[in-house]
Amino acid sequence: MSKINNTYTVAQVNKYIKKILDNDFILSNIVVKGEISNFKNHSSGHLYFSLKDENATIKCVMFKGQTLGLKFKPEDGMKVLISGYISAYERDGQYQLYCDSIQLDGMGDLYAKYEKLKEKLQKEGLFDESRKKKLPLLPKTVAVITSPTGAVIKDILNVSLRRFPKANIKLFPAAVQGEGAFNELVHQVNFVNENNMADVIIIGRGGGSIEDLWNFNSEELAYAIANSKIPVVSAVGHETDFTICDFVSDLRAPTPSAAAEVVFPVLEELNYKLSNFEKRMKFALTENLKNKKKQLQRIYESYYFKRPQELVNKLKIRLDNSQKDLANIEEKIITEKKNSFVKLTNKLDALSPLKTLSRGYAVAIKDGVTIKSVSQLKDKDKFKVKLSDGEINAVKEG
Repeated sequence: MSKINNTYTVAQVNKYIKKILDNDFILSNIVVKGEISNFKNHSSGHLYFSLKDENATIKCVMFKGQTLGLKFKPEDGMKVLISGYISAYERDGQYQLYCDSIQLDGMGDLYAKYEKLKEKLQKEGLFDESRKKKLPLLPKTVAVITSPTGAVIKDILNVSLRRFPKANIKLFPAAVQGEGAFNELVHQVNFVNENNMADVIIIGRGGGSIEDLWNFNSEELAYAIANSKIPVVSAVGHETDFTICDFVSDLRAPTPSAAAEVVFPVLEELNYKLSNFEKRMKFALTENLKNKKKQLQRIYESYYFKRPQELVNKLKIRLDNSQKDLANIEEKIITEKKNSFVKLTNKLDALSPLKTLSRGYAVAIKDGVTIKSVSQLKDKDKFKVKLSDGEINAVKEG
């Protein structure tokens, strides 16, 4: 039986492993490539997730302080490059990648630019539904801005002419791929507007990678579309492709063919609706005329129409009765007011001081004040005695 020379606790082992990892030159400053999975944004602000490839997985954590430098929102499925260091979490005995920064891998830089521009334009209100213009029901002329050799113009022509044979479509050629192609797109949008050459603009191209569609993520093109007085329909890529052009346009069509469908109605359906509407209008008008004739006939056959003087006589009698009622009411009100006035006059007369004086009483007054007590007068004070038929001057003696 072998002899055990040293015995360690679990904590000591985990601490020792952590020390080894922390002192490793490569692991202390490493860049790891992989795909994000099991992403969780904790309420504390820390990010927890796994980084995986075809063969393995490693746990990752990014503390809140480091997340402030992120230029995009991490999500499951994103392929990224993570800079940081490998260390162990002693309590659980697990090693993990502590992230200092996260960058999108491959197309990541383009995606980050796309998200940054999208956020900027959204804050400026270029995507608001309130500024979107409605398409006319029957556009006289539709401008299509696209490559003259691509499938887009062919698809739009085929669908448009099948739906509306009288469609008037004008092609305004522009490069839709390659460095600086957005300049041609911007020029054509402005040219159509300045010369008022269409009622609707369709701008588009077929599907492709993010690099192929990149010109439709141009800030200059976004402002040109936003400033367009003519409604713009975006038909860029396939149904799953989204560009800045889609968000700022007045309407987004998932494909160029779909753009033609939303711009032009089916002529046969339109004619059918118009014919049906005409029939309904005629029917409604005929029924209305029938009802009016019936009403007119009832009026013509009515008693008062044949003997209109009878109606006038009835109204005269009603007017006479109303006048009599009004005169009776007026007389009643006047009588009630007279009686009320007499009663109030009698009450007032009964309370009058003059009434009291007429019964032989007198009132002593000094300086306009009624004397109620002898104490109010001094010896030799002059005052007046008011009687029912006049006043007497008096002097207090003793």
